[in-house]
Amino acid sequence: MNQIAALAIVAMMLLTVADVVLRWFRCPIPGSYEMVGLLGAVFVSFSLAQTALDKGHIAVDFFLQRLPHSLQSAIGGLNSLAGTILFALAAWHAVQYAADLKTAGEVSMTLQIPTYPFVYGIALGCGMLCMVLLIEAIESFLQIRG
Repeated sequence: MNQIAALAIVAMMLLTVADVVLRWFRCPIPGSYEMVGLLGAVFVSFSLAQTALDKGHIAVDFFLQRLPHSLQSAIGGLNSLAGTILFALAAWHAVQYAADLKTAGEVSMTLQIPTYPFVYGIALGCGMLCMVLLIEAIESFLQIRG
């Protein structure tokens, strides 16, 4: 998934550069703004799990560093568990929303691209993040005992 996210960001960059260059010649790429938005959804959602594995999300832990290790693990586990629940709900609602979009035949404005696959992609990204956070929660709780 992270490789797909990387390809999406490269495609966003190339599309934006091509659109800017072609605008100089009064020949912009139709729907480029739309495509960049859809590719942005792919990039963000497909990179969530890898960013969590790399500990790349913002964390403010200057208070936690002063606590005993077992309490740090407990708070970290609870935090990961809360994140798991939050992103499981986000994934569930994204699946429901994508199904509604598919039923309604919703497409993007300019290029008429169906939007539901992108929403399913968001659900998949949230689901993968849930698995990472659940594993982190279990590891944190096991550290308390061990």
